[in-house]
Amino acid sequence: MWCLDYLVRNVLWSLLAWTSLTSTASAHLTSTSDALAVHSSVPLPPSQDPRYRAPVGFESYPPGAILRLRKAAGNLSTITGNCSSVYNILYRTTDSRYRPSWAVTTLFLPSKQLSSNTALLSYQLPYNTMDVDQSPSYSLYSSQPSGAGPSNGGAFQIADNSLTDIGNALGRGWFVTVPDFEGPSAANVAAIQEGHATIDSIRASLRSGLGLDKTSRVALWGYSGGSIASEWALEFQEQYAPELQIHGAALGGLVANNTRCIYVVDGTPLAYIAVGAIMGPVIQYPEAYERLVSQLKTSGSHNKTGFLAAKKMSPTQGFAAFYNQSIFDYFVNGSAVLYDPLIRQAHLENQFMTYHGVPRSPVFVYKAIKDEATPIEDADYYVNRNCMLGANILYERNSVGGHLDEMVNGLPRAVAWLESILDGTYSDRYNAHGCTIRNVTVSTVNSGT
Repeated sequence: MWCLDYLVRNVLWSLLAWTSLTSTASAHLTSTSDALAVHSSVPLPPSQDPRYRAPVGFESYPPGAILRLRKAAGNLSTITGNCSSVYNILYRTTDSRYRPSWAVTTLFLPSKQLSSNTALLSYQLPYNTMDVDQSPSYSLYSSQPSGAGPSNGGAFQIADNSLTDIGNALGRGWFVTVPDFEGPSAANVAAIQEGHATIDSIRASLRSGLGLDKTSRVALWGYSGGSIASEWALEFQEQYAPELQIHGAALGGLVANNTRCIYVVDGTPLAYIAVGAIMGPVIQYPEAYERLVSQLKTSGSHNKTGFLAAKKMSPTQGFAAFYNQSIFDYFVNGSAVLYDPLIRQAHLENQFMTYHGVPRSPVFVYKAIKDEATPIEDADYYVNRNCMLGANILYERNSVGGHLDEMVNGLPRAVAWLESILDGTYSDRYNAHGCTIRNVTVSTVNSGT
């Protein structure tokens, strides 16, 4: 559970000097209007935060350029543990339509750094929302679990250990960067946006001047929705950031086909996931979004108002609101909405993994065979396809538990694997060539799913 039982009082939210890659950018970002300090005793929701905005002219800067840098509000470093300080970095990135955009990442600095080299863990939280105010840079302060599922009977209850995971990583001397990878429009499962934003959060963190540099070892980690952002970052690395070296990635509860997931969770306790998977990708495609809205019913219990209300819901609220519903009941033509040419094109562009590039670094995939949210067959296909193309993958299929169980059951194995990546001992501890696929039985926790 999140250890957030605290009061945030009388803390200065200071704004550091703007920084960027060039002296010209630096001069622009330290202009009088942008360099004014913002004082706040508590963190502000992104929708109300004047500094959760890109400065005028940000489009002219390269992806990964730092647009704003500030020390995070409140006592986030204290409640996280093993943390000396926390910073918010607003940086230039690229959206799903390949247009200039921006995002924010939260960079945690360890109390005690590694003596031999620096290491950065890029940690993608499964925050599963279309509300920008639920983004990690803000929700990490909240006692409400990010990415939580419904609590009914424990069917999909998540004990979100995000701050604990971050604190443990910091305790190993790693820096940890946590991006708001859905971007300013909170485009859930807009995979192109998420992959770009993840890569650029790493670029910005390495350029921050806060103890990291281009020689730092880098690893990605994401579970469920976080696996989407992490994996697409791997796919885009070679074409989008050829200068960036990612040393490895751990992908848990892998969501390898966003659209198939819609059909799997529809009418189940996980139906809210389908809402995000249908609406999230089209948010950045205005014509497709307009078409989607036009297909919603205007009357009855399942109508446009109820469906669009999801855009202002936390994950917990969303899972409760759409519990066991058929999401297709909200549409005039039911599931045919997914075959509308505009909507289908937006989904297809953000749907399939493995088609934009082969991971150049080692990958650890861990997944429950009985995963009730995303079929194991999709992960099998992902691994087999990449293995045929020369990837180095360790794939463990757990015979115990379901989607959320594996988040816990897979944790020790993921951390051990990431440790080998970040301390440089991977080739001594794992097969560094080809693929290893095995079934395992790991029962740290089992809810019976």
